[in-house]
Parts: sequence; structure tokens; C-alpha cells
Amino acid sequence: MRPFGQIVAIDDGPRDVEPLKPKSITWHWELMFTRPLHQTADMAEQHRLLTEVSRLTDAGSVRPTTTETLTPITAENLRQAHERIEHNRTVGKIVLHDWE
Repeated sequence: MRPFGQIVAIDDGPRDVEPLKPKSITWHWELMFTRPLHQTADMAEQHRLLTEVSRLTDAGSVRPTTTETLTPITAENLRQAHERIEHNRTVGKIVLHDWE
């Protein structure tokens, strides 16, 4: 990372930011639903953001990070997905779909 660079994080993992200080790196936390959670004055911006993400996804410019799909949605598949996430054995997202 170059001096004065910026990092955007979308997870809540613990971070040791001490090594970033000598280069004056900026760390940004991003949460898609901060506006509705805190009822900010610019909540209408949430609609604009979701509409734009939908447009970019439909156009193929943004791809989901889905790496595994479990189907159908059953208690066993829910247990499998939860176990994989709990034990950090996933890269990307696990999708459950199609009710049995």
C-alpha cells in the first residue's frame, strides 16, 4: 500500500491498524445499511445506491462473490452452510436456494 492510500473494509474482522500509521493509510468501514439503521437525513440515497447496484449487476459489471450454492433449502443444508462459515472454510458467499 502506497503512502496516503485507502482501504475499504466490508467485514467486521478484528484489525491491527498500527502498521498503517507510518504511511498515513486511511481505513474506511462500509456497511450497506448504515443509513436505515441510523435513520440518517439522506436515507433516500439508499434507494439510489441499491438501484445502481442492481443496474450494474444486470449489466454484468458487478458480479456476486458466490462460490457455493446449496439446494434445496433444508435443515441439513443450513447446518452445512453455518458450519462452513463458523470454521472459516469459505471464500466468497454461500447461497441457499429452492425450498424443498
